[in-house]
Amino acid sequence: MKIACVKDDKIIIEETPMLNLKDWGSGAIIKTLGCGLCGSDIIKLRQKSVKNGTVLGHEITGEIVEINSKTGFKVGDKIVSAHHIPCFDCVYCKSENYSMCNHFKETNIIPGGFSEYIYLSEEHLQNVAVKIPNNLTDIEASFYEPLGCCVRAIKRADLKENSNVLVIGLGSIGILMGEALKAYGMNVFGCDVIQERIDLANQLGIKSCNSSDADNLNVDAVFMTSGADVTIELALKSIRSGGKIIVFASTPKNFGYANNEIYYRELTIMGSYSPSPADLKNSMELLASGQVKVKNMSTIYDFTDIETAFYDTIDNKILKAYIKIAH
Repeated sequence: MKIACVKDDKIIIEETPMLNLKDWGSGAIIKTLGCGLCGSDIIKLRQKSVKNGTVLGHEITGEIVEINSKTGFKVGDKIVSAHHIPCFDCVYCKSENYSMCNHFKETNIIPGGFSEYIYLSEEHLQNVAVKIPNNLTDIEASFYEPLGCCVRAIKRADLKENSNVLVIGLGSIGILMGEALKAYGMNVFGCDVIQERIDLANQLGIKSCNSSDADNLNVDAVFMTSGADVTIELALKSIRSGGKIIVFASTPKNFGYANNEIYYRELTIMGSYSPSPADLKNSMELLASGQVKVKNMSTIYDFTDIETAFYDTIDNKILKAYIKIAH
């Protein structure tokens, strides 16, 4: 089978032996239909934080070709799955900090989403895999995990309905965040430096403008979905005293928030990282019901053009890449 793996800071296609379910005993072998390209995949490649041979990708859609499971899944089912699973029993899980769970961090799909076939464990099938609803395309269903991340952030923010919220950064994750916030009853504003993204957000009912025009909105909460260093200053200018800033992206220089701003203005600065199984369930409900619309957000790339997809995304030529793997 073919995989796309990291080698000397590039993404290359290689042949590797076919997966065999007998090696694990239970779980399923999935024919990968496609896989969305996540910003974290790009960060890992650019920061050289993974070893040669690593197969990136986790926003998978696939079809079960072999299975040994106590779940109701069967051969031929088209599914989506997240890649990490909490243990539900450690101090982090009991505090609902699921993505801090050691088991969560250690679990993954094998070998990674950018592969013709993957292995999903029984734990994956029981907790984070779902059948693709008939009214969703494979590409639309691939937003299951990233939207779940957004749902997680919104729940952590614990905002009152009709709160005024600003989303800084209208890439694919910012658009998802804005739509999800609207679905949860918030008044949503957005800002970006790319006009096409501002236009798309406005079409989806997210009142959006250029970042230079977003100062002093005095919103109840800011969701930072951009990784630019300047977003920290913008967040502080846009938030009302007593408000919440939800950090949903890393920044290159790793700047922090001024202590005195937090203290004198009674700001809450909080991070949110990755979803629990319950968040993923809510994500699929939002997609299937049409409350979050993702049609035409993705640009489709053939598996052999995966490296082009990475660099087109880095260069802001596209909003979101979906790598079509099965033909």
